[in-house]
Order: sequence, then C-alpha cells, then structure tokens
Amino acid sequence: MKNRIILFLALVTIMVLSACKKEKSDTKEDDSSTIKSPYLGQKPPGLKPEPFAPGLVTTQDWEYNGGFTPDLKEFYFLREVGKTEEDRKTEFVVIKYNNDQWEESVISSRVGTPFISPDGNTMHLGRRYKVRKDNGDWSEIKELDSPFDSLPIMQLTSSSRRTYFFDEFKRDFTGDIRYSRLVNGKYEKPRLVNKKINTGKSFHPFIAPDESYLIFDSKREDGFGDSDIYISYRQENGEWGVPINLGNKINTEAWEASASVTPDGKYLFFNRNMGSDNYENVDIFWIDARVIGTLKPE
Repeated sequence: MKNRIILFLALVTIMVLSACKKEKSDTKEDDSSTIKSPYLGQKPPGLKPEPFAPGLVTTQDWEYNGGFTPDLKEFYFLREVGKTEEDRKTEFVVIKYNNDQWEESVISSRVGTPFISPDGNTMHLGRRYKVRKDNGDWSEIKELDSPFDSLPIMQLTSSSRRTYFFDEFKRDFTGDIRYSRLVNGKYEKPRLVNKKINTGKSFHPFIAPDESYLIFDSKREDGFGDSDIYISYRQENGEWGVPINLGNKINTEAWEASASVTPDGKYLFFNRNMGSDNYENVDIFWIDARVIGTLKPE
C-alpha cells in the first residue's frame, strides 16, 4: 500500500512538472509570437541609418512619419501619390500583420500627423485623435477640447503618464514646444518647455514613455545645415538638459525631422529630405536606438 502511494505521488509530481514546462514553453512561444517577420520583414539596421522598407514604404517619392503600434502589428505612415502637381495628394496608410503576412491599405487622405500612445489606445493626430474600440478598430475622429482647441498643433505625442508634448506651428514658420500634464483628470494649461529647447524653431517632439528624454528637430547654429534632430535628457532635478545634436550619422546638410522610437525601444525612426527644396522626395530612415544611450552625459 505504501509503495502504491509513493508511486501515485511520483506520477502526480511528474504530471505537474510537465504541465508547468508546457505552460512556460507555450508562454515563450506566444511572446515571440506572434510575428514571424517583425518590422515588415525588414533586416534591422545597425548604428548606420538605413531607408526603411525600400520599395514597400520608402520610394523615390514622399513618405513621412512612420510608427508602429505597441504590439508591432500595425505600421502607420503618410505617403504622397499622383504623377502631376494637380493629381498630388497625401494618403494615410497602414500596413497590418495578418495571417503571418503584412497587408497594406489606405485609411483616408491625410488627417493629421499620427502618433500612437504608449498604451496603444489612442491615435493622436495633432489636435485630433481616435480611440481604440473593443473590437480593435479605431473610432471616428474626435477633437481635443480646451485648452488645446485653439492651438495650431502640428505633432502631438504622449508619455505613459499621458503627459502631452506638442509643437505650435505658426504661419511665419516659427514655433515652440509645449507640454501639458494630466492633473486630477484634467489637462493643465500648456506650458513652454525651457529656452534650452525652444529657440523659435523647435518642432516635432517625441517624448519617451517614461519622460526620461525628449527628441525634437530644430535649425541651430551648431547644426549641419538645415533642420537637425536633437535630444534633451531629463536631469535629476526634473529640468531638461542642454539639447545634444544626434550627430553626423543621422544629421546631414539636408532636412532631418520628426524622429521617434519604436515601442520596444530598439530603433529610432526619422525623416530626411532626399530631394530638392520642394521636398518631393522625403524618406523614412531607421537606426539602432543604442545611439540614444551613447549620447547621454555621465
């Protein structure tokens, strides 16, 4: 009898361990899951910028502001189409991962500069936005209320704390970056970021999810020519540090702007003008995001 009990307990132990092992295995498989060909099936770049998805996203025409959802299954960007000046128009495009393949579709004409919130539940479009519905689709476009409804916002990004950072674009091609915190369920009056960042020509902010750094573009005396991309790190006292130029691997004599970091923190995306002053050929580039860490002052 005693031997039977021992044998029974041994069998139960084996079954439990096997179940745990299978559960861990299944979890590991689900985590890496889900996407057999991440980043649209593209080979990731190193510490040298590469055009993103040549022929699929990046072409000889105008493509702008690429960004993924947090699950990396949707990639949104803007694309200009049309062979003649009269036919030219800007499309809002998404490439989705479905049934182990990437599928492209045009959502609409341009409705703003898209940015997906860190939780994936809001698609910001400047002064407008959409929210993710229970079925996974996006809602109709909504308008931000006061205190944002009267501001000429070009690009708005948000942190995990739901703090907004956005630029204010003026008709004379000047502008500054502002922020607004969510306090007791309401957004406070937008405030200017410090003068180290704002020079009158600071645009397209990207705030890190944890608000540890702010990336933006600006035309400055220490730049390489046209607009360059800069980063400012949050200091221990909460203030923003002196902006640092991202260097000559990313910035050139041409216009570089509208940078962001993928939701997994691995890659930096940005735009570069590859054409004339008419910006007929703007491309989306990406580079290993380790470049961000290497610039941080010790």
